[in-house]
Amino acid sequence: MKILVVDDDKEIVELLSIYIKNEGYEVEKAYNGKEAMTKIMTTPDIDLMVLDVMMPKMDGIEVVKALRKDSQMPVLMLSAKTTDMDKIQGLITGADDYVAKPFNPLEVMARIKSLLRRSNYQVTQDEPDVLEIGPLIIQKDSHEVTTIHGKSIQLTALEFGILHLLASHPNRVFSADEIFERVWQQESLVSAKTVMVHVSHLRDKIEEATDGEKVVQTVWGVGYKIEDR
Repeated sequence: MKILVVDDDKEIVELLSIYIKNEGYEVEKAYNGKEAMTKIMTTPDIDLMVLDVMMPKMDGIEVVKALRKDSQMPVLMLSAKTTDMDKIQGLITGADDYVAKPFNPLEVMARIKSLLRRSNYQVTQDEPDVLEIGPLIIQKDSHEVTTIHGKSIQLTALEFGILHLLASHPNRVFSADEIFERVWQQESLVSAKTVMVHVSHLRDKIEEATDGEKVVQTVWGVGYKIEDR
């Protein structure tokens, strides 16, 4: 697998590159947002991007917004900003996860591995190849989601994981911690706001494609569910 590391601090790029290569991955490097976009357009088969927020020429938020127009590549954001609102802004933009600086490189590697597992998500064999729930048709193997009228819904790997989990267990309520542990495939180490932001993204995309249908429901104080209708 190939990972693009983007940061205007060359020492951080080199440090992360060493750890990434030690895990057997290929590394591409960029030092500002414009270089990152050029790499994405000219380098085939990039599987994940580690992306700093504050950079010259084009910052990380702008990069993710541009990327999400036609790609669902997993993005792990790095930033010295540590408030909840800064984290939420990064996720709302379309990033999949967020690590605050200064960071432990081992934590970054754990997050990278989790996102790569998520992007290669395989549901259990005893689950049906196609799920139909409400106005949605969910294809297990291809990770495709369409409406019953044939309109495609473009989801990130994490959004698909959340949707598939809830749709596979209709009427069951999952807490934010349960969703994180099952979908991110690691212990819940982050606030429930991370899950909340991804669920909000998922809802927005579904509602846009289905003329406002409320498929994913919140059970206040408990978690989220999809009802079998």
